[in-house]
Amino acid sequence: MGQVSNVVFMGMGEPLHNIDNVLRAAEIMIDLHGLHISPRKITVSTSGLVPQLRRFCRESSCSLAVSLNATTDEVRNWIMPINRKYNLAALLGALKEELSSKKDFKVLFEYILLAGINDSVEDAHRLIQLVRDIPCKINLITFNPHTEAAFIPTSEQKMLHFRDIIANAGLVVAIRHSRGDDQMAACGQLGQLGLDRAPKLKVPRQFQSVLTQAEDHLSAAAIL
Repeated sequence: MGQVSNVVFMGMGEPLHNIDNVLRAAEIMIDLHGLHISPRKITVSTSGLVPQLRRFCRESSCSLAVSLNATTDEVRNWIMPINRKYNLAALLGALKEELSSKKDFKVLFEYILLAGINDSVEDAHRLIQLVRDIPCKINLITFNPHTEAAFIPTSEQKMLHFRDIIANAGLVVAIRHSRGDDQMAACGQLGQLGLDRAPKLKVPRQFQSVLTQAEDHLSAAAIL
């Protein structure tokens, strides 16, 4: 096995729910007598637990990624229920405050683009305003369809336009493309694309028609 070069705390539940052990593990990884990995190459990803996020910023030198995924509380309350406890103002306010004292540090904002939900031109401009005063990089992520959600990916052309709006505002932004989605093995996927759906949160009225179209799209894909 080759040498470990990058570590990401993600995909096994919310890392900051287990912040004591995450901080301890990250410290061992960067220690000279541990794995001796650069802190910049160890990333902890969070959905936005504000008190724990503040503690992480104060106690760790490792990189931080925040799953943003929406530019309004209405949409983020729906697709990321943690926002009902720590809304955008609380999350971004905490980041702005904590990062003001960290030198040469940028948070990575992860933004999954969902067709018709959070990928409008207005969303791009709102995103710019939300993060403009926070040292950051932005990752635009392709959504990988799966049986637990009826969302569909934003088209490549629209993703490029969304990226260009943000880049033209002077922010650092990149598109992260999927790997393994042809085998239902990409991020968020497991198994086969089927018709069964897990229970969903109540859909805001203005997005109901979008999800109906997405359901039809996924049903057709499953039949094929």
